[in-house]
Amino acid sequence: MRPARVAAVRTLSPHFRLAELEGDALRNVAWTAGQKVQVSMNSGLSARTYTPMSWDADAGRTRILTFAHGDGPGSRWASGLREGDPCQFFGPRRSLDLSGLAAPVVLFGDETSFGLAAALRDSPQGADAIHVFEGSDVAELRPVLEAIGLGQATLIERTAGETHLAAAEAEALRLAASGAHFILTGKASSIQRVGRALKAAGVVSSRIKAKAYWAQGKTGWTSVFSMERFRQ
Repeated sequence: MRPARVAAVRTLSPHFRLAELEGDALRNVAWTAGQKVQVSMNSGLSARTYTPMSWDADAGRTRILTFAHGDGPGSRWASGLREGDPCQFFGPRRSLDLSGLAAPVVLFGDETSFGLAAALRDSPQGADAIHVFEGSDVAELRPVLEAIGLGQATLIERTAGETHLAAAEAEALRLAASGAHFILTGKASSIQRVGRALKAAGVVSSRIKAKAYWAQGKTGWTSVFSMERFRQ
């Protein structure tokens, strides 16, 4: 595990905090956008997975965006972060491979995808990426996205019965007509639905990368990506 300390923490909204970690163990580290770290929650073997937004290997610093939802270990850890706190984590390690993407690139996801989106934006292949997010509270999410430089993202508010996904499908199909490559992340059922719509429209598998971060009713269900990977 890599030891680090919290160099800075900034509260962006009631549920989102931006944390900067630093330490000698973070220097001279090879990192690419899309890789993950698994942060110890300081309680037994419990850990939560985050996507670094950036990594300065010379200074030994990385940034993560935390999303506190519910009252599980990850939410308590994120809510209690203070400057100077010690922490430990595994990684960075391989997660979602962003190589082979061709412009235009479209990233579809939700609250758990913001860290990945920020990392993608600063990568050569994703500088002009288009971002489409579903979310439970658009009023909260908009200023968070503004704060991390993703203010141009399209936000679709969740509705009962997931009827809002019809809008997500329509937007994905509109963008598919331009030959876009897609990165589908976030909620498993949303990824499946948008992915099915794209494939039905003739979008080949080589133009789609997908990674589910959570699934309804699967507390502690782990996958690999951005911010907190767990519905608690």
